[in-house]
Amino acid sequence: MSKLRVPITVFTVIILAGLLFGSGFAVGAGYPPFDRVLAGTSLKPASAPVKGSNGDLGSEFNVFWEAWRILKREYVEPERLKDPQKITYGAIDGMLDSLNDPWTAHLDAAQFKMETSDFQGSFAGIGAQVTKTNNQVTVVSPIDGSPAAKAGIRPGDIILKVDDEEISRLSLTDAVTKIRGPKGTTVKLTILHQGDNHPVDLSIVRDEITTSSVSWKMVDNKIAQIRIAQFTETTVADLTSALKSAESQGATGVILDLRRNPGGLLDAAVGVASQFLKDGIVVYSVDQAGKKVNYPVRKGGVEPDLPLAILVDTGSASGSEVVAGALQDAGRGPLIGDETVGKGSVNQLERLSDGSALYVTVARWYTPKGRLIEGKGLSPDIDIVLSPDDVKNQNDKQLQRAIEYINTGK
Repeated sequence: MSKLRVPITVFTVIILAGLLFGSGFAVGAGYPPFDRVLAGTSLKPASAPVKGSNGDLGSEFNVFWEAWRILKREYVEPERLKDPQKITYGAIDGMLDSLNDPWTAHLDAAQFKMETSDFQGSFAGIGAQVTKTNNQVTVVSPIDGSPAAKAGIRPGDIILKVDDEEISRLSLTDAVTKIRGPKGTTVKLTILHQGDNHPVDLSIVRDEITTSSVSWKMVDNKIAQIRIAQFTETTVADLTSALKSAESQGATGVILDLRRNPGGLLDAAVGVASQFLKDGIVVYSVDQAGKKVNYPVRKGGVEPDLPLAILVDTGSASGSEVVAGALQDAGRGPLIGDETVGKGSVNQLERLSDGSALYVTVARWYTPKGRLIEGKGLSPDIDIVLSPDDVKNQNDKQLQRAIEYINTGK
């Protein structure tokens, strides 16, 4: 079954919507998607007790069917057992919860259709990636220029309610479904900003999210600050153009700004890191069988020698962590800012026979020196955390420290 190549981001990009990377998502020969694959495999749910000889379930699962038979025979309100899909999905959700893996999840048929439609750009949203930590829906990163960013949503914010409905007991996909909606409609979110004690209500008008992958400007006269918002099909070409333009203007150094970057395409991330490296690998993956796959640096990088600093924060995830990890391992430049998210899993989307689907973690990403990204993230070489007052007053101490590093080498 062929694989549809799709973006890598923190799990559940369906709040995002409208982030289009082209019709094929396949960029570069042989490169798989960074952390997600859409697969057509059909997994048929068991309708009767499955014996160990089946190869899939052992006798230890017999207790499940024992419990089911007792419920059918004894439960006081048998009408509650007449929705087999609800019971099956509850069992699946319980099974997945036991893995303690936020990236492995079940989508019902409607959610699966919505998720795959996202890849075609048919939904709008607020423009934020989220995850679930400690049973709380937490913002990983708002997208630059999105309704979420304009409303003041920041990495680390907790979404407590959607239209006055508490969402802590909902699955991540159910919570995201409530946040999404048609372009032009309004959603009310109750947000607890990181570091605050009292939540605030924000009314956000949903929109289609369109952002530029790469933007840049000269700071402190001769230092190029290059911002990569996400890794798309055009990122490498846009970055190459920006670097050449900066070079022609006499740039003495580069600040690669990966803050609030939730990820993107593997091919783009490898290409970005390769612009600043001469050799080696960018990242490698390891699957359940222990198979290791290396993704080497591509030759011909534009700036393998120019002084470099990399900005990261609590919104830097997945692809941005891979790029930052490769540059940090190579000693190419210091990471400046805050600890990154720790999204380093490769996920495959498998469709089930009833139209629902499973996201399954199938491998892990490692930096060139063998550091596991998943659940750990990257620690900056120069640790600088922006306070809420810094953000409010646009006092970018992380950028200031990067400029100082480029100018002094210290």
